[in-house]
Amino acid sequence: MSNALCFVLMPFGIKSTQQGTRVDFDAVYQQLIKPAIEDAGMQPIRADEEKYGGVIDKAMYERLLLCDYAVADLTTANANVFYELGIRHAHRRASTTLLFAQKSDDTSCANLPFDVNSLRALPYQLDSHGKPLNPAQNKAALAQQLQHCRAQANEDVKDSPLFQLLQDYPDIQHRKTDVFRDQARYSESLKEKFAQARALSNKAQAAEQLKQLQHTFPNLAEVEPGVLIDLMLSYRAVEAWDCMINLIEHLPELLAQTVMVQEQYGFALNRDGDSDKAERVLKAVIKRYGPSSETLGILGRVYKDRWQAAQSAGKDIQAKRFLTKAINSYLDGFNSDWRDAYPGVNAVTLMEAMDPPDPRRDQLLPVVRYAVERKIESGSGDFWDHMTLAELAVIGSDPGAAQAHLDDAISCDYENWNPKSTAKNFDIIYQKRHAQGQQVDWLKELVEQLKVLDV
Repeated sequence: MSNALCFVLMPFGIKSTQQGTRVDFDAVYQQLIKPAIEDAGMQPIRADEEKYGGVIDKAMYERLLLCDYAVADLTTANANVFYELGIRHAHRRASTTLLFAQKSDDTSCANLPFDVNSLRALPYQLDSHGKPLNPAQNKAALAQQLQHCRAQANEDVKDSPLFQLLQDYPDIQHRKTDVFRDQARYSESLKEKFAQARALSNKAQAAEQLKQLQHTFPNLAEVEPGVLIDLMLSYRAVEAWDCMINLIEHLPELLAQTVMVQEQYGFALNRDGDSDKAERVLKAVIKRYGPSSETLGILGRVYKDRWQAAQSAGKDIQAKRFLTKAINSYLDGFNSDWRDAYPGVNAVTLMEAMDPPDPRRDQLLPVVRYAVERKIESGSGDFWDHMTLAELAVIGSDPGAAQAHLDDAISCDYENWNPKSTAKNFDIIYQKRHAQGQQVDWLKELVEQLKVLDV
């Protein structure tokens, strides 16, 4: 493994420029930037791999400042990239290489701000799919530039405009590079071990393996936030709710109070049977940070579980109240962000369970379908998106479409609890229609398929 680390500042996924050109940044990274860095004898670290928001960006700042070399893709003039580039230029006099995309007609896809448009940057061309047109040629040029940076490492070369223009701009001497490098590799090794634990078929064994890994942390405050988040989500993947709750309750305060962690705290509390505390936690998040589709979607699940528990206990009045609260929470979540179909499809399903069905269902259903279809068409569809279409097909009594979308869903990556969660929604519809005397054996078969997937 190379001793030189190269940090990559770039967007990820498929993004559009201001001129409407679509750029597949994952393809740019895999086909051009990553192999060029490796050809230059360096180890690439991509910026988005550590991003979780708020204090969790600590790891990103460490990599940004301490990596000996950096590559920044300025295409689309992405705000995050320029923010990171400014920090890099403020603390590193050299070793930052810039590049940007061009269309096949050599028209730039990057509207570079005045502050950086005079800096030397390597262009690369895109094909009609937004991928590198000449990856081998571009890779060679970038690798050559990085090798040139390495060759000039001990010379007084400056590529940062601050160091170029301000004569006595201070250099940063307290880099502690060796310690940083060891920590970065240690983090990657841990994440691989987390993945191995999640892959175990026995959930109890997986949870125990994750607990043993957690015990190697003498002080959580000294562990990279990205590692702690990975551990938290690994506990979630194997349904170790008590371990997940315990970890969150012992996280460093700033990390524990981030929106995502508090949402997951409420999620785990509800799954562990403490719905009262889950409700308090989620309402506190909404009060502090405002409504969001994720927070309200989890809160809707709290009320949905209470509805089903009251229904099973024969408490009809309570059941109706919790069903109404669940529908309203899911609706509020979908209204807060129509791009997120998850709370929308849950609202539609629970409207089906009303007696009689909530008439708003017919108005909401096509809006939810449109939202999820647009996401899938963008190339970012996941298990939940395909399963949402399956659920909408179930509601529309279309067995063929429901099976096809279910097959698409299980071809995606998913956690063990995901199919079981969807099975419960399908079963809600099955029970309602079966009680009405409808022929829904096909739906019962779908429910059984999903239960088998919960391993």
